[in-house]
Amino acid sequence: MSADQQTAVFLKDKMLAKAMTSDLHHVEGNWYFKESALINRERYEESDTHTTCPWKGEASYFDYKTDDGEVIKDIAWFYPKPKAGTGAEEKVGGRIAFYVGKVDGLRVGAPSI
Repeated sequence: MSADQQTAVFLKDKMLAKAMTSDLHHVEGNWYFKESALINRERYEESDTHTTCPWKGEASYFDYKTDDGEVIKDIAWFYPKPKAGTGAEEKVGGRIAFYVGKVDGLRVGAPSI
C-alpha cells in the first residue's frame, strides 16, 4: 500500500483547496474535496448557475474572488442534495469539485513542502 499524500487545487500559484488523497473522492474524472478542505472559504460565493446530472442530481456552483478582486465564475460545483438511491450521496455529498481544464491556470497537484 502506498503512502497517503496531499493533493491540492491551484489557481496559478494560489492554493484553493488541500486534502489528503485518501479524503478525496474521484468521480467521473473529477476530484471531490470536502468543504473543510477549501482555503479562504469566504472567497467562494454561490452563483446562480445550476445543472443537472441524471444520477447525481442538481449541481450548484461557486464563483471565486481572487486577491485582486477578479471574480471567476463557476470555478467549482457541488450537489446540495445528491439524488437518493443512486450512490451519489456517498460519493459527492458534502463535497466540491473544481473545473480543472476549463478555468485558465487551474490545476490539481501536490503542494510544495
